[in-house]
Amino acid sequence: MWGLLIFIAAFLNGHYSSEAAEVSVVVLGTIQDAGSPHIACRRQCCISLHNTPDANRLIVSLGVIDDAADKTYLFEATPDITRQLEVLQSVSGKQSAVPDGIFLTHAHIGHYTGLMFLGREALGAKAASVYAMPRMQSFIENNGPWNQLVTLNNIQLVGLAEDRPVQLSENLTVTPIRVPHRDEYSETVGFRIEGPTKSLLFIPDIDKWSKWDKNVVDEIANVDFALIDGSFFSAEELGYRDMGEIPHPSVRESMDELHELSRRERSKVYFIHLNHTNPLLDRGSDAFLETTANGFKVASFLDQFVL
Repeated sequence: MWGLLIFIAAFLNGHYSSEAAEVSVVVLGTIQDAGSPHIACRRQCCISLHNTPDANRLIVSLGVIDDAADKTYLFEATPDITRQLEVLQSVSGKQSAVPDGIFLTHAHIGHYTGLMFLGREALGAKAASVYAMPRMQSFIENNGPWNQLVTLNNIQLVGLAEDRPVQLSENLTVTPIRVPHRDEYSETVGFRIEGPTKSLLFIPDIDKWSKWDKNVVDEIANVDFALIDGSFFSAEELGYRDMGEIPHPSVRESMDELHELSRRERSKVYFIHLNHTNPLLDRGSDAFLETTANGFKVASFLDQFVL
C-alpha cells in the first residue's frame, strides 16, 4: 500500500521517472524540529491539527537510495524516525528498515533525538552506522542517554570532517559543509550529496547567509538541486518570540539574497524545515504564491530527486 501511495505522490509532484535511478533522494519530512502542530500552540496554524493531524507533516529528513549498491541512508534522526524509516524501506524495496548509515547535521532536537529509537527500549539496533562531525560525535559519546547507544553497540559512530568527501559507493559521495548556526552542543553542517550525474545541497539550518564563509549563489550554481532553510517566511509571523534567539534567514530574505539567479537557477531551490507558523505550509496562501511566482519551490513530503 505504501509503495502505491508513494508512487502516486511522486508522480503528482513531478519527480517520478520511469527509468530506474542508480541514486535518488526522497524527502521524508519538511517541518521544523518541534513539528506541526506545535506543542501547546492554539493559533490558527495548529488548532485544527491537534484533532486532525496531517500525516505528511513530518520533521525534516531525507532518504538516499543507492540502487546499484543496494543501500539506503537517512539524513537526520528525527522524532518521526519510525515512520520515516518505514517510508524509506517502502520506496527502496529493501528487506531491512534499518538504513546503511545515518548522517547528522547538528545537536538540535529535531535532528538527532530519533537515535533513541535505535536503543534498548526500542529497536535494539546492532552497530548502526551514524556519521557525525567531531563535536557532534563527542556530544553523543559523553552524554546520557546517547552514550548508552555507543556502549551497547546499538550505534557505531563514524567521524566526518569539514569539506572532506565520504565515498559511500562508486555512485554516491557525501560531503559535510560547515554552516553558522546556534552551536550550543555541536557544530552544524549541511551536506552535498552527489550521484553519478547530479548533485543536491541540503542545508536545513543556518543563521544567516551573510555569516557563511561561502557564497550561497555560487553554491547553488554548483549543484542541480538545493534544499535550504525556509523556517520562517518573514519575521512578522513570529511576533511572540525574540528572533535573536532563533536566527534563520526568512524566505523573503533568501529570495532577496538569490535575486540575481536566473529563472532556471531559481528552479533548483526548494525551501524546507518549515516552522509551524510558516504560511508556505498552505499552498493556497499569498506567501506560497509569492514564492513560486518568484521562481522558487517549496519542498513536499515524498518529493524525489534523481541524482
